[in-house]
Amino acid sequence: MDTPIPRPRVLLFDVNETLLDIGPLKEKVGDLLQDPSAGTLWFTTMLQYSLAMTVSSQYAALGEIGAATLQMLARNSDIALSKEDAQAVLAGLRTLDAHPDVAPALQRLRGAGFRMATLTNSPPAGVQAQTRHAGIDAFFEKQLTVESVGRFKPDRSVYEWAAREMGVAPADCMLVAAHGWDVAGAQWAGMRSAFIAREGQQKFPLAEPPEIDVADLSKLAEKLGA
Repeated sequence: MDTPIPRPRVLLFDVNETLLDIGPLKEKVGDLLQDPSAGTLWFTTMLQYSLAMTVSSQYAALGEIGAATLQMLARNSDIALSKEDAQAVLAGLRTLDAHPDVAPALQRLRGAGFRMATLTNSPPAGVQAQTRHAGIDAFFEKQLTVESVGRFKPDRSVYEWAAREMGVAPADCMLVAAHGWDVAGAQWAGMRSAFIAREGQQKFPLAEPPEIDVADLSKLAEKLGA
């Protein structure tokens, strides 16, 4: 077993893809748009427009952006999709299951005394429904979402705000995420980072390597000595 690294005071977890498996929703979007790769394209397009709104000092809930971008992609495929129908498809975000490694690893980390919170681009009601459905809500001290800041990750202010909410400095936090852009953003804001290499996810080569780079949360717990 590797020697445990210095212990962070707070672990902040991204939710979608990091903790929850969004594969079934991507498949549903792919079926709707008649393209197996469309689910991944939709997710990245949603993130693109969330950042466009952030740099333009605008804000809308991630679900609204997700529905709008799904309509955009549908029009590219000559598929008529109303706002209401798009929202109905994306309601599946609230009923995603956790990856199999998540609950046992969170149990280990809690047993080792780690303070844990979510830090997600989803709105409060959404992440509360997600973690409750997945059976992991009780592991988290707080459910932190970007709605309180009105800006999306990886904007620096989101990470700095999250650290303040937890009563610690950014350097005392470790952001745990399956997205290279999220890990990089946390690092650039002064946080420690752990990259969870979920299928199809890669680290950003122009950022410093994350402190921890593992396949799943069980390996994260091991690295942290839990």
